Amino acid sequence: MSEATERPAADSDAWATACAEDLEAEKLRRHATYGPPPASAAEELRKLVDAVADKVSSLQNPLLGMAAQGAVQQLINQAKAAVEPVIERNPGVFDHLAAAGNELLAAYRSAVEGQETRWTRGPAPSTRATDAAHDTEKSDDPTDPRDEGPGPGGHIDLD
Repeated sequence: MSEATERPAADSDAWATACAEDLEAEKLRRHATYGPPPASAAEELRKLVDAVADKVSSLQNPLLGMAAQGAVQQLINQAKAAVEPVIERNPGVFDHLAAAGNELLAAYRSAVEGQETRWTRGPAPSTRATDAAHDTEKSDDPTDPRDEGPGPGGHIDLD
């Protein structure tokens, strides 16, 4: 082999090393710019279980006897023991559930905003004049909707 095509053994993973260094530098830059990354959904569930357990444990009710408080503590410990293996085995599931919840929330917001826009917009300006003219007419037909007053988008004069 010639010297031009020969590579030293230390450079065999140079590309992987450079990528790892760049990735670490990018993580540090993002951490400095945006702060620490958010915890995973599984970690947030652990925090929630711990917070609820701590709150329930801290509630000292004089009406409850020592046996009842011991039973509550045992129930808390059993709940933690049941949740922890599920979190350990399926951490990605909680991230997917959190993402699905965010998608559902976005869809709900979109639907509500669309409905609010329709409620506040009212009828188109070109139909307002004709609607007002029809609102004053009365019909002999009892099923005629014009006899029930202005519709939901009609103007109601309070003066």
